[in-house]
Amino acid sequence: MFLVTDDPFLLTTLKSALNLATGLGLAGTASTAPQALTEISLLKPDVVVSDAQLIGALRLTQQLMDQCPTPILIMSPATPDSQALSNAQLAAGAIEALPAATLSTDPEAGQLLARKLKVLAGVSVFRRKAQPQTARPALAAQLVSATPRQKILMIGASTGGPQALEAVLAKLPAHYPLPIVCIQHISKGFLDPFLLWLGGKVKLKVSVAAVGESPEPGRIYFAPDHANLELDGYGRFAYSHAPEYLHYPSVDVAFHSIAKHYGSLCIAVLLTGMGDDGAGGLKAIAQAGGQTIVQDEASCVVFGMPKAAIDNGAAQKVLNLEQIAELLCQAV
Repeated sequence: MFLVTDDPFLLTTLKSALNLATGLGLAGTASTAPQALTEISLLKPDVVVSDAQLIGALRLTQQLMDQCPTPILIMSPATPDSQALSNAQLAAGAIEALPAATLSTDPEAGQLLARKLKVLAGVSVFRRKAQPQTARPALAAQLVSATPRQKILMIGASTGGPQALEAVLAKLPAHYPLPIVCIQHISKGFLDPFLLWLGGKVKLKVSVAAVGESPEPGRIYFAPDHANLELDGYGRFAYSHAPEYLHYPSVDVAFHSIAKHYGSLCIAVLLTGMGDDGAGGLKAIAQAGGQTIVQDEASCVVFGMPKAAIDNGAAQKVLNLEQIAELLCQAV
């Protein structure tokens, strides 16, 4: 692992977290972006942890993904500017962003970081050129209120999800006739800037699902970062909390509610991610007559959630991201 930060306190905290990650060693550290680029190119570490506030951090991510593709984890304070920069680095190819503030006060945060480092150390990433920003076209279709009898698209994702979601959702046309509901595992405070970034990449309106709201065609809704998202028997969004679920939001909770109320009227997609969240819910959707799709191993950052769905018989189709986008465009 290679650490990039000019903050001595953050460097010490990250080293402490590294001690919890059995099997990982420290390849080196750098306090400037140019120094980091040179040493990472020479040392070729399994994973890079970068401080979002480091001067030149975004440029460093872009250069690494172009010249020396490496799994990059961003550590960011809970400030709007830093979160926006973190999302720009995710767009450039970094795999995930985590809050830095809790590392020194929450033992579970250090353990979570250690687990992610071990997983990311085995991830393969690919050369990625920076893409120019494009303006989001105006929504062309007339929106109609959803009902439980209307078809719906559900997508679940975790580690590597932001890039995978962009790859799929950016291909959907502005007149897409289904409501789209996304469950992305994300740290608290990172959802709003992520949605702002994603909104500039896709042709559809992106927002957080509001309690009591009915999903409308041609819109993309995301679960909040502090609760589970469900749809009730009237086709309205509801929040819930269940301590037995590891993640907020839980893909399984959302998928099970869809299986119950929409059944065969659902298309469900499970993308890259650690663990097995979503596999059980995806199976429930398949058993209710819905269409189920999972991302293939070759295009996943982490093949945990899709593999669990394949292993339990929930996956009707296993496709790469481009194929998933094509199928979603044709399946309506």
